[in-house]
Amino acid sequence: MLATMIRLLIEWLLNALALVITAYVVPDFEVDGFGPAVIGALVVGLLNVTLGWLLSIFTFPLVWLLPRLMMVLIDAVVLYVAAKLVPGFRIKSFLAAFIGAIVLVLIHIVFSYA
Repeated sequence: MLATMIRLLIEWLLNALALVITAYVVPDFEVDGFGPAVIGALVVGLLNVTLGWLLSIFTFPLVWLLPRLMMVLIDAVVLYVAAKLVPGFRIKSFLAAFIGAIVLVLIHIVFSYA
């Protein structure tokens, strides 16, 4: 039980770090510091469970035909909505959200192999 909680905490902090790294790499993707990144990571996670799941169901035929592209698009929508909800976390355009989603996927790949 404790090990699971520690693992979830580490994943949450790594997701926040990934948001901060993405903000440094992607123009128009802004995070004011680690605090907003932590809250942003929590909101992105909650939105992925709810909004991401609903979008996956509604776009199922496209997800089936173009799985990677549609999942990145859904991630971009989730990021864009999260940025509207969290103070200190801003995404100025959907293109920045889309590029940010791609960068986040690449960062998560690196984190999973580290």
